[in-house]
Parts: sequence; C-alpha cells; structure tokens
Amino acid sequence: MQENEVIIYADHRDNTRIKELLKKLCKVEEKQLEVADYLLSESVAAERKTTDDFLNSLTDGRLFKQLAELKKNFVSPLLIIEGDTLFGIRKIHPNAIRGALASIAIDYAMPVIWTASQLETAQMLFSIAKREQLDSKKSVAIRGKRSFRSDNQEQLFLISGLPGISTEKAKSLLKHFGSPEKVFLASEAELQQADGIGRELAKRIRLILSKKYEKSILED
Repeated sequence: MQENEVIIYADHRDNTRIKELLKKLCKVEEKQLEVADYLLSESVAAERKTTDDFLNSLTDGRLFKQLAELKKNFVSPLLIIEGDTLFGIRKIHPNAIRGALASIAIDYAMPVIWTASQLETAQMLFSIAKREQLDSKKSVAIRGKRSFRSDNQEQLFLISGLPGISTEKAKSLLKHFGSPEKVFLASEAELQQADGIGRELAKRIRLILSKKYEKSILED
C-alpha cells in the first residue's frame, strides 16, 4: 500500500478547506458520518473543533455527549482542537475549561491534539491515517471497530448497519423480533410491523439482505 492509497472518510457536512487540503495528500471519501468528523482507520476517529466550537459545545452540553459517542464506537478516538487558546476569548471561567480538559484526558482517556490552522489539522489527520493504514496495516471503514461491553450492544451495532436503521430503529426491530437472526429472516410485511419501519424502509432492507453480492462493484 502506497501513500496515495491512504483513505480518509470525511463528513460531507464539513464546509472547511480541510477536505481539499487532504485530497492533495490522500484519497478522501465524503460520507454522512453519524459519529466523528474524520475516520482514519477501523480503530481511530477524530472529532475536530475550533476553539470557538469547543467552547460553544462545552456551554450548550454537546461536548461530552459527542465524546461519549466516540468512545462507544471507536477503540481509539481523539479530539483535535484548532486554534491558539481556549482562555480569555469567552466569558467562561478558566477553571471550567481546565476541568473539561481534565475530564477528557482522565475520565474519557481521550487524547487531545492541538493544531494552529486547517492546514496543520489536515497534515495531522493524514499523518495519523498513514501511520494506521501503512505502518500498522489497519483497514478503514465507514463503521468503526467498536469496543463492545455486552451482547446487546453487539446486536444493536449489527442491526444498525442496515440501510436507514438508526440505533433507535435497531432497538425497535430487536424488541419486536427478539434476535438479529429473526430480523434478517423477516419478510417485508413482517418488518413493517416493528415501530418506525415503513414500507419503503422495509423494502430497502429486504433488497440489501437478499441481493447477490457483486464483488467487482464493491471493490471499485
């Protein structure tokens, strides 16, 4: 595998220059990511925040919800903070900021990487992806390699991989059918009996489960 074969998945809602900068270094696939801003390998995902973003998400309560989702879905998530400083730019007590950073490092055991610009962020993302994919020979996938804590979580992860199925819809299907096996064997009409599963969604699920695997298409 060569450097130009390194691939990074980037959330398509990212409207920064980072994706364009990354495209000069490696292959970039734009997807709507449920968790994280960038997927660098099956194990590593990065959430990027400018200093303003960080402080906004801290004050409105989004920060730790996002970090919790990262921890649930990836073995080695990381937070990138882009900018000069978090202190003195908002009316937030310095102790609150220090407390948040301490919690990220200790309670969440999540590394925080500081960058000065979008260019530096892109270079850091590529460096990590290269290390993961070339040096450690890890693949990269739209769904990360998750560290599971229970059979229920593994079942939810499995079912939520179906098209159009969120975690809540996965719970609905598992509650209705009792097991992933019964979900996979259910007919289109039976799938619609679960809460939140409409006709079009049931049709799409059955299509994906029954369609013949076409190797050449999936590998292109």
